[in-house]
Amino acid sequence: MRRTGLPAIALLLVGCATGGARSPSDAQQLLALHEEVMRAHRESDVELLLRAEGDDYVVAGRGEITRPDRNARRERLGPYLKATRFSTYADKVPPIVRVSSDGSLGWVIVQVEARGEQTTPSGAVRPLEFVSAWIELYEKKEGRWVRVGNVSNFKPSEGEGG
Repeated sequence: MRRTGLPAIALLLVGCATGGARSPSDAQQLLALHEEVMRAHRESDVELLLRAEGDDYVVAGRGEITRPDRNARRERLGPYLKATRFSTYADKVPPIVRVSSDGSLGWVIVQVEARGEQTTPSGAVRPLEFVSAWIELYEKKEGRWVRVGNVSNFKPSEGEGG
């Protein structure tokens, strides 16, 4: 095989691995946005977490579907992040990225393991440990990926029913 064919085959394989992304950069951009979500948790930074989120946002979890505005998301997530310090907040498996064939929609599905401490409103510090899986939903608006939703769940702790 000629050398000039190798880069083309490599690009084809990357395109297949990302679920038909229009270009490798779409999948890379979505992975970078996921890493921003991870960093926001590790740094307890609600503004970093909200930075790539759109105004029209849908959340599904714990048997509920809600459409909280940005301020409601800030009010819910800010105190949680402020009270929590993670010693570990990492992908348990490599994230799975998909982009629609027209390049307008994308999602990242992840499984995260977390350990750390959380300060209760009374000031007590308690250990925190969980495994969670979620899907980050994205829409490309004016050439930029915007997170428009999240579907999440938590693995039951030992002794909890499923």
